[in-house]
Amino acid sequence: MKVMVIGAGGTVGRAIVDELGRDHDIIRVGKTRGDVQADLTDDASVQQLFTQTGKVDAIISATGSVHFGPLSEMTSAQFNQGLQDKLMGQVRLVLIGQHYLNRGGSFTLTTGILTQHPIRTGVNATAVNAALEGFVLAAANELPGQRINAVSPTVLTEALDKYGPFFPGFESAAASRVALAYRRSLEGIDNGKVYRVW
Repeated sequence: MKVMVIGAGGTVGRAIVDELGRDHDIIRVGKTRGDVQADLTDDASVQQLFTQTGKVDAIISATGSVHFGPLSEMTSAQFNQGLQDKLMGQVRLVLIGQHYLNRGGSFTLTTGILTQHPIRTGVNATAVNAALEGFVLAAANELPGQRINAVSPTVLTEALDKYGPFFPGFESAAASRVALAYRRSLEGIDNGKVYRVW
């Protein structure tokens, strides 16, 4: 299959490429590097991405940033960062990408464990992830001939040195294990499902 991986240069993205690259033709997409570049916060950039690549069999998003900070100090502009990047970036990918995804193809988006298990300073992340999971649940009913799922990973083992203190008592998962959930979404039959890798 011709599989587009957005965020291919990140820790999860690289693991997805390693996992799927043995069996599929991968198009690596990044904001500043990769086979093709795209800014998911910009409609024109996403449209240009698909104009360049043409039709694909699967679209996998392993990207998106949110704002971390105390709720007592958070501004609406800071909260909006996560809405525009991780939430609307992935929603935009589906809104535009559905017209370039072959029949029988699939979308796989990325949420995270904070949807169900909030941490201190993670209000924006929890809200964004929950909205994405709601989008996947509803969109699965309105993509005729196409599927959509999401992967919700816990903190990555590879990122524990940087993020471990923010996830006290959480079990980590290796990026290679997380990547298996993207394969399951790509090659399986599920629709509207969230794969929790915790």
